[in-house]
Amino acid sequence: MGEVLSQNEIDDLLKALSSGELDVDNMKEDQGKQVKDYDFKRPAKFSKEHLRTLEIIFEHYGRLLSTNLPVYLRKNVQVSVVNSEALTFSEFTNSLATPVLLGIVNFAPLNGNVMVELAANLGYAIIDRMLGGQGNPLDKNREFSEIELAIIEKIIVVCVRLLREPWKNVIEISPLLERVETNPQFAQIIAPTDMISIITLSVKIGEVEGLMNICLPYFTLESIMDRLNTRYWFSNMQEKTDESFALQIEDMIKRVDIPIKAVLGSSTVSVNDFVNLAVGDIIRLDSRVDDELSVYVGNIRKFTALPGSSKDSYAIRITSVLNEEE
Repeated sequence: MGEVLSQNEIDDLLKALSSGELDVDNMKEDQGKQVKDYDFKRPAKFSKEHLRTLEIIFEHYGRLLSTNLPVYLRKNVQVSVVNSEALTFSEFTNSLATPVLLGIVNFAPLNGNVMVELAANLGYAIIDRMLGGQGNPLDKNREFSEIELAIIEKIIVVCVRLLREPWKNVIEISPLLERVETNPQFAQIIAPTDMISIITLSVKIGEVEGLMNICLPYFTLESIMDRLNTRYWFSNMQEKTDESFALQIEDMIKRVDIPIKAVLGSSTVSVNDFVNLAVGDIIRLDSRVDDELSVYVGNIRKFTALPGSSKDSYAIRITSVLNEEE
């Protein structure tokens, strides 16, 4: 019940209105601004600051996907963040079609799981590419076979491992893919009314484009919500000196696998001779028995060596290192 005005207060109010000191329209606007609707079914647990910080994290994640997935798919991959929003888990699952690719990820040491949803057309393109095709999707969606799911699971495992680096400034995580589901009904990781944040990534594999949704439940992120702000994010970023950065790059390069081959010699034969080759035939090379072999690192001639054996295996002994000029 509103406050009851005295007669003197009523007279003063009427006097102020008649003199123009008060404006009825402004009073109505002020009263309207004081009332704000609140939906108790969808509590605002994720602020704009939280969502913006998650976008920054997954922008970094998108760059990692763009540089790592082409190694496996042999195809250009482009990833970018297109949207972030907060909604209930039931709203998210009800919007999913069947079949769908849902990776359930253990987000240790945080409680609970997160979910990675990959568009079906991207899944078909990945399968086609991994099996030697051009990476084309199907004209009509169908259920994934067990073999196809096994192939998709390997790629999702790679995507899950890449989550560690973007989250380092917030918390050290060890994400682990628990399973892949194709039916949303079997992927109920939290209660339908619980709040989640959805980060939507646009993924383009060659000419095929689709969406990847990262579902982050509030229950899982609750213990680190205070860290999900840009101030904490940038204050936690450690500036690396040029020297430490160079050492890190050097360490990464040292772990890269490179092909090495030792060439005994070369020869030229006709197609007819090649077709008629049989066991016991001899191909004459352009090198002598006592000549040193050329050793190639990739396509670059880098060493010379002498052939030999080590235990039960063939081996070579490096005799010299060649410079670029040689």
